[in-house]
Amino acid sequence: MSSQLIIVEKRSDFRWPDPEARVLTAQEFIAEGRNALNRPHRVINLCRSYAYLSIGYYVSLLAEARGDRVTPSVETITDLQQKGVQALKLAGLNRCLGPLPSVPRAVNAMRVQVFFGQIEDKELAEMAARSFELFRCPLLAIDLERIGGGHGWKIANLHPLDPRDVDASRDKVFLDGLGKFARRPWRAAPTSSGPRMDLAVLHDPKDPMPPSKLKTLQAMARIGQSMDIAVELIEKKDFPRLTQFDALFIRETTAIGHHTFRFARKAANEGMPVIDDPDSILRCTNKAYLSELLAGNGIAAPRTLFLTRRTLPTFETGLTYPVVLKVPDGAFSLSVKKAENWAEFQEIAAAMLKESDLILVQEFIYTAFDWRIGILAGEVIFAAKYFMSSGHWQIIQHEGAGKYVEGRTQAVAVQDVPREVLDPALAAARLIGNGLYGVDLKQTRTGVLVIEVNDNPNIDIGMEDAAAGEDLYRTLLRHFQTLVDARHRQVAPVVPLQRTGS
Repeated sequence: MSSQLIIVEKRSDFRWPDPEARVLTAQEFIAEGRNALNRPHRVINLCRSYAYLSIGYYVSLLAEARGDRVTPSVETITDLQQKGVQALKLAGLNRCLGPLPSVPRAVNAMRVQVFFGQIEDKELAEMAARSFELFRCPLLAIDLERIGGGHGWKIANLHPLDPRDVDASRDKVFLDGLGKFARRPWRAAPTSSGPRMDLAVLHDPKDPMPPSKLKTLQAMARIGQSMDIAVELIEKKDFPRLTQFDALFIRETTAIGHHTFRFARKAANEGMPVIDDPDSILRCTNKAYLSELLAGNGIAAPRTLFLTRRTLPTFETGLTYPVVLKVPDGAFSLSVKKAENWAEFQEIAAAMLKESDLILVQEFIYTAFDWRIGILAGEVIFAAKYFMSSGHWQIIQHEGAGKYVEGRTQAVAVQDVPREVLDPALAAARLIGNGLYGVDLKQTRTGVLVIEVNDNPNIDIGMEDAAAGEDLYRTLLRHFQTLVDARHRQVAPVVPLQRTGS
């Protein structure tokens, strides 16, 4: 993990207890140069002002040029000074304000202080958190005014707060906010330099069918600790603090128009290593895209036809039953049905066409199991056989009301997988990208067929990892560490400084 620094204009500006060599003045930070040890740093810029060409502005500018991760960024500083951008963001922020019944009717205006998205007033907690998400400014002063003397409120103004103006009565809130942002208690005693990398793992503890169960993620965190890697489980609500981490591993079922895609895009835009990356999610979550991609690159797959409302009346010609119908954007077999005859076909197709203007029709191929080949950055890291649910034609048999029956999983050592299975799996994964994929294949008498490529493959204790054991998780964590190290070696170019005056 990058070492953390707090930058202030004068040492006395940070009046709170701090670990040794944690707080630097702006002059000390500027003087240390890009070749200081333990780069890159995570920099918290608490200078008195971020005005253009001020010392606070230069702290963020030089931090970015040195490859540090700084809050606020130069982009944030610019946004805070552009009225148009600020007004646009405030419009959304105002929606977080309720009637504030605890405020006396005689009070028509007030100023609140927000520290890293934290505030002591529970009525304003949502607004405070959202303000940090939108502006990414450590200390904010927010002016509120009552609307027309009524019950509503709006934000009249918002600007960075000088650390000297933090009320002493709010010291606990400030330290709590700082501690949550830094993800460590703030004590006077010196601390260690911290782990080499902070990995955020996005999960949903309420998901009945997660790609990795909680005990698996907890085991990964334990293994990471032994590798000097901090693994922290985060949830949807943690989006505002995503950029505090070095990398992101998404362990929720991904979808377009879903918060998982928003997390992936945010991480990618910030330059953070992320699995699953946005492009892989886009390419893998739609079976129509995958079908065309595989066919266009000569990879054997089940015969597939596209069906629309217009072609449905005349589609029966040439069908050999049974056939499988699929909604292109679906997961866990929820949108996959089998039709035994034309009547069933029409009924299933009509229902699916209400969800999607295009559906897939594939030849039905039964095998006792499907191969699942796990591929990371072009290398096979696990293999498994997914057996069909007992008496059923699918691996997962859905029974309504959220209940399901799943076939057994048998892990296979990579070296024991036939080459005729590995080769098309690797070829299909290469078409998607360089991330983590689970390629599903059917091995038949006439050859191996690729069914689909999953961007969010299941990995669980005693299942996919049964052959490789802990080495599977070590491989994943080492991959993230390699990507983070490579990112840190890419030093950003120095931005030319603008001169003013003659």
